[in-house]
Amino acid sequence: MELSEKIRALRAETGLNRKQFAEHFQIPLRTVEEWEAGRRKPPEYIPRLIKYQILYEQQFGKQNKKEHDDTV
Repeated sequence: MELSEKIRALRAETGLNRKQFAEHFQIPLRTVEEWEAGRRKPPEYIPRLIKYQILYEQQFGKQNKKEHDDTV
């Protein structure tokens, strides 16, 4: 899978549009657009870091929400 496809797939996994994805991961919007279009390539580790962040937020975001809901 090309890096551009990996970035698109990761964004699709989050359910965010490009602007939201860029803001969430603190990546310039233009950079995300260039990556997805294949005009620029991110360093090899970037998709991996984004994936780890997504997994972390899925795991701990749910726990934090549950803990918050239990205290309210």
